[in-house]
Amino acid sequence: MSAKNQPIGGNELARFSGPNTFMRLPSVNDLKGLDVAVLGIPMDIGTSWRSGTRFGPKQIRAESAMLRPYNLATGAAPFDSLQVADIGDLAINTFL
Repeated sequence: MSAKNQPIGGNELARFSGPNTFMRLPSVNDLKGLDVAVLGIPMDIGTSWRSGTRFGPKQIRAESAMLRPYNLATGAAPFDSLQVADIGDLAINTFL
């Protein structure tokens, strides 16, 4: 079994630095070998009078740096059994 991607921990690199990916996981361009792919969809066209939702994926990635890769209460450690990576944002044209 190949090693699974793990988020970069706060002891390895300060949480305010490092890659700007979901939970500071690796960024990849190929879905091959992934069990879970994190994809952002930056668009405002689904909201009325509330522009700014296009910044959602960027903000979720920034806030996710504080998440832990396991749950102490339940013992759940999804990154031990799933290959997860950030594949970036969907390239959309909001002018069509």
